[in-house]
Amino acid sequence: MQHFPCNRCGLCCQNVNLAEETRFLDRGDGICSHYNEISKFCTIYANRPDICRVDLQYRLHYAHLYSWNEFVDLNLQACRQLAELKKMEL
Repeated sequence: MQHFPCNRCGLCCQNVNLAEETRFLDRGDGICSHYNEISKFCTIYANRPDICRVDLQYRLHYAHLYSWNEFVDLNLQACRQLAELKKMEL
């Protein structure tokens, strides 16, 4: 299984309020409490929650539903939707 092709844009970290599974990370403005807006990196990346681990989420919850490539495509669609939301905000 290949790694998820994350481009580290941080959009998922800046919109944790949009998914029930990640709302507990919201610092109150939709941004993850562990996201550093200056460096655009996670401050707890090595110890990040399981929900932030794409590979683990696939193995635990989605491998029986999708191939890895299908799962990656679905996640990349979500990435594109977040990018569109960002454009609309600007």
